[in-house]
Order: sequence, then C-alpha cells, then structure tokens
Amino acid sequence: MSDLDLFETDRLILSGWRFDQVDDLVRLHGSERATRYLTTRGVPYTRAQCEEAVASWIELFDTRQLGKLRVRRKSDGVMVGRAGFGIYPTTGEAEIGYTLYEEFWGQGFAKEAAAGLRDWFFANDKGEHFIGMAHVDNAPSRAVLEKIGMQKTHQAVDVYGLPCQFHILKRP
Repeated sequence: MSDLDLFETDRLILSGWRFDQVDDLVRLHGSERATRYLTTRGVPYTRAQCEEAVASWIELFDTRQLGKLRVRRKSDGVMVGRAGFGIYPTTGEAEIGYTLYEEFWGQGFAKEAAAGLRDWFFANDKGEHFIGMAHVDNAPSRAVLEKIGMQKTHQAVDVYGLPCQFHILKRP
C-alpha cells in the first residue's frame, strides 16, 4: 500500500487523490448518464468543478482521513470509481457516497467499497453515525445503502436540489 492508500477490501484499494489525477474524475463525472442522480438535470461536472472536488477531498483526507477516495481494483490497479465520506453541508455529519464508471456497474464494487468504508469508519472512531442519501429514482444506490445496514430516515430535497431518500447508520 502507498502512503495515500487508506485501506483494502477483498478486491479493492481505496486511496486519496493527487492533483494530477483530476482527469480521472473528469472522465467519471463527465457524462450525463453518470451524473444523472448527482446533479440537477444530470449536467456533467466541468473540469473546474472536478478540480475543486479533488482539492476539497485532498484537504479532507489530509485533515481527517475522510473525503471521497479513489477506488481501484487490487488485481490490476484499474480505477473503478470513487467512494468515501464527505461532510454534509447543512448538518456537518459524515456522509457516505460512491460513483463508479459505467463499465463497472452491477459487479458489486459499490457495495464492497461502501461496506469497507462502514467498517473502517467505526473501527477508526470517526463518529457515532454517518448518513447517506440517494436520488429517489436511483434504486441501485439506495439498495447499496440498505445492504450495508443503513436505515431509511426520510425523503427530502438535498442541498443540490435533488429528491433523495436519506439513510443513517449508527455505531453498532
């Protein structure tokens, strides 16, 4: 593991970002299909938005070992997406999230990364709970939250203006 690697699962390595990896995020968040549940009307991220996101994740990783992380396959080092914890702006709570490149959808990587993050979060005393949310129409993402043990709390419009199902997971 490198100094940016946070932890590994059976098939994945989750690690922090470097500024020279912004192109990976541009490719990940650069299509309407990938962002349809992340942004209003599925508008892809601009390069400037990706640079800002990576900068904020690097800072959060450096200060709290949180932030959205690069997710790579152990077997060949190929990046499959990003997953990790942000800080939800309105409440300050840790918030789990994940996005995968389309070619890796349906292979269990999101659930594996999310379960690894759940276990890491509590094992490293990052808080008493974390939240997660998914667009009400994004059944696969909602299913991942539920498969890792999160409980539904309420439906509401999130800070980005999207209708979401909110979840919480409290320390066992």
